Amino acid sequence: MSKIADPLPRSLLHQSGGLRKLLRERLWLQVMIGMVLGIAVGTALDPDSGLVLPQTSAVMVRWLALPGDLFLAAIGMVVVPLVLASVVRGIAAGDRQESLGRIGTETIVFFLGTTIAACLIGFLIGWVIQPGALIDGAHLLGAADPSARAVASAAEEAARQAGAASPPMTERIVAFLPANPHRALAEGDTLQVVIVAAILGLALLRVDRKTAAPLLDLMAGLQAVAMVVVQVAMRVAPIAVFGLMVRLAADLGVQAVAGLAVYVGCVLLGLALLLCLYLALAWSMAGWGPLRFLKTAREAMLLAFSTSSSAAVMPVSLRTAETGFRIRNGVARFVIPLGATVNMGGTALYQAVATLFLAQIFGIELGLGELGMILVMAVGAAIGSPGAPGVGIVILATILESVGIPAAGIALVIGVDRLLDMCRTVANVAGDLTAALVIDARTRPAPDAPVFDAHAPA
Repeated sequence: MSKIADPLPRSLLHQSGGLRKLLRERLWLQVMIGMVLGIAVGTALDPDSGLVLPQTSAVMVRWLALPGDLFLAAIGMVVVPLVLASVVRGIAAGDRQESLGRIGTETIVFFLGTTIAACLIGFLIGWVIQPGALIDGAHLLGAADPSARAVASAAEEAARQAGAASPPMTERIVAFLPANPHRALAEGDTLQVVIVAAILGLALLRVDRKTAAPLLDLMAGLQAVAMVVVQVAMRVAPIAVFGLMVRLAADLGVQAVAGLAVYVGCVLLGLALLLCLYLALAWSMAGWGPLRFLKTAREAMLLAFSTSSSAAVMPVSLRTAETGFRIRNGVARFVIPLGATVNMGGTALYQAVATLFLAQIFGIELGLGELGMILVMAVGAAIGSPGAPGVGIVILATILESVGIPAAGIALVIGVDRLLDMCRTVANVAGDLTAALVIDARTRPAPDAPVFDAHAPA
């Protein structure tokens, strides 16, 4: 009599094989696992946990975070050339100049409108919930970490000096156009790089195709090489995210978040509402339902949460826009790099909530004039800020100084800023993808419309 084999091992082997295949094919799942493991390990390495000595913890955290730092450096290395090549090709490869003008106009209107809406959402939440009224500001400020107070003092002094030496508006407008494009490329000034690339792309539209072909081929090669670097770097993204999360959890600790839970909750609620706004726009104007949108954008959004940098995620956002959302190359290569530079709705919302929060703590009444000033400065600063981690604190110091709120109050919020920076970067990246999706849908030519070639002979 033959022995009947137990089907359980075969079933388990089959399931494990399917799990390994899922892990190989789903980068977002690998990133999420790395994120969870990193938070767990970082919490265990927190010096306050008592599990390891503080000196040992510092050394272990530095080495575990090394892959994450190398990952960010590799992505940062290709951001500037990729922005330059993508914007130049995105404009020069436009179907027709009239369509390009419409794309540019609608992009600016979308970015400006959603950023203002984000700031207003922040005002509404701060005014309704009143998070600062629940906190003893003097007590928290006195108990703040000395390093946080030092950062706050430095930020306050920088804001004061910036206000004293602020050039006239006309000079600041002229400064957007770099006198030396090579310096803008070398220093990584993304906004100036976008402007230079836009000018080159527009000029190429006026040049004969045969003359423009070598430069366009160079831009195509530069873009292809940059994307190869990005693809190689993405293979180690889960390990990099693990290291970054270890450092975050070890530095932040659980108590710092719990102490400002109401404030954190207000910012997260506002960012959730902003994300709902983006999902509604994608659904109503481009026909992409919320679940379908989130599923397609999850890799870019998870990486945004891990890196806290819209610029670092920009290559992945570009790939997601072109291959996931099937957005036309010309639109994606124009909107995504520009959005990673100037579309910071999540940052503007954070500035509004944080300013009201600190004003309530210090008992400072803000009238319509002050709120209007905060709105203008938050929107302007968000549009002009680079997509790099930690920029929000510097912008916040400038806004606080302009409305008479002590910038030293930054010491109250700096402990949880890293967590909120990660969350608002998710909103910023979602906004970039929504903008590209909506603008592609609104500017897509009719199937029977003739295609105009700017380089065709008359």
